Amino acid sequence: MKKTSTRLADGRELLYYDSRDDTVRDAVDHRPLEPVATTPEIRRDPLLGDSVAIAGHRQGRPYRPPAGECPLCPSKEGRLSEIPDDDYDVVVFENRFPSLAGDAGRCEVVCFTADHHASFADLGEDRAALVLEAWTDRTAELAELPEVEQVFCFENRGAEIGVTLGHPHGQIYAFPFVTPRTERMLSSAADHRARTGGGNLFDAVVAREISDGERIVLATGHWVAFVPYAAHWPYEVHLYPRRRVPDLRALDGAARAELPGVYLDLLRRFDRIFGEGQPPTPYVSAWHQAPFSAAGRQDFALHLELFTIRRTLGKLKYLAGSESGMSVFINDVRPEEAARRLREAASA
Repeated sequence: MKKTSTRLADGRELLYYDSRDDTVRDAVDHRPLEPVATTPEIRRDPLLGDSVAIAGHRQGRPYRPPAGECPLCPSKEGRLSEIPDDDYDVVVFENRFPSLAGDAGRCEVVCFTADHHASFADLGEDRAALVLEAWTDRTAELAELPEVEQVFCFENRGAEIGVTLGHPHGQIYAFPFVTPRTERMLSSAADHRARTGGGNLFDAVVAREISDGERIVLATGHWVAFVPYAAHWPYEVHLYPRRRVPDLRALDGAARAELPGVYLDLLRRFDRIFGEGQPPTPYVSAWHQAPFSAAGRQDFALHLELFTIRRTLGKLKYLAGSESGMSVFINDVRPEEAARRLREAASA
């Protein structure tokens, strides 16, 4: 992998990740951009105790532009974009409309391919491995920023999810606090450790799913994927390395080598569960990594949560009163049935 750092016209950092070591990246961003002036604010909810990012400037971000005006496609003669070069493998750059910035963290955009009409599932294993290297590198660099407490790599796909740019891409959020979801996991892990005299909750969850077997979607030498016993979403898969590690940086060589194929397999199953020739399945793909300084980091387990809000063809799972108002999820698909369908969706 070759990494090249440059700056966009407004001063934001852009990083090229190339599979070839001899790739030269010297294109210059000639757009007449003013420096980014953003003032995201983190406010604490006194009742729930969680943090909310207030980012009013995001109202002006691009909203579903046509392919010919896509800001994530490479720059071509007569049309300049966020990526100055006319082609790329993987690119990471600071978001022009960030939810977090300055002392309130950092937001980055990750472009997986220059092909506007592709998806992550269309990538080969070599390109998926390059994305994994980019995720790992960004986690390592962002961890060094004094204001950053947790790094979150994720991808949202599909207009149904709320994606505003059709080009295949993901994001990285560097939070200045431990997210509420992670705090709850750490609290549950601490309770489990106290109850069991030192047992690890994540290890227990994975062991239970392997022992039960009914919700296993796929298992390899270094990874196991399953629909969780209490799945919140119609089709939801959790992917864990068999050897527990806190974040992407800690994966060993064997697990790292196997991950691209496993991840692509899961994404392609999601696109097949509703039948061949159907619209691409909207999904959220979220990597959960341990916070850097929180108590319990040593007990946390890196894992992926992949889920869709589509419960059947033409029907979506909306967050209605119970979910939005009280955070009590009601799942219309039994996890065992979801796992069976995802097993059947394996490629021939």
